[in-house]
Amino acid sequence: MGLKAWWRRVRSDEAEQETFEVPAPPTEQDVLAALNQVNATLRAQNAPPVVISRVVRIARSINQTLPRLRESGLGSEEGYAVVATATDYLPEAIQGYLRLPREWADTRPIDGRKTALMILIEQLELLAATMDKILDAANRADAQALIAHGRFLQAKFGHASDGGDLSLETP
Repeated sequence: MGLKAWWRRVRSDEAEQETFEVPAPPTEQDVLAALNQVNATLRAQNAPPVVISRVVRIARSINQTLPRLRESGLGSEEGYAVVATATDYLPEAIQGYLRLPREWADTRPIDGRKTALMILIEQLELLAATMDKILDAANRADAQALIAHGRFLQAKFGHASDGGDLSLETP
């Protein structure tokens, strides 16, 4: 096979190869839409208040965490956990429970003495605790930055009790 024939073959193989598009990463709006969908599903399926209250707690933590993740991005480890909880873990847990007949799910033991409702509540508690830890970590990072800045200012300008008055009063 000559060089020209080989080159034509290589170029035609490249043209025949499939191209795959990578989906865009989820945005804050995607996360909020997923939470809204879970909420709508719970209300439409008349989920028990004990389930709704736990989902509301999770959603509240996620809503409070999202603005804190803007700097580190949704691609960070914490951001991934928040996105996955809102778009995958939470909806999957809810759907698994809601697919079951309500009375059966709420009264029939399926794992030792635990009913499907008990198992779902345990899963929701775990997700809520994890989202709370992520929110605390994000807030703690901002608090540490504030403390560090305060220490910098003290080192740079000294204490106000040193005779340096930083008040806005006129002399």
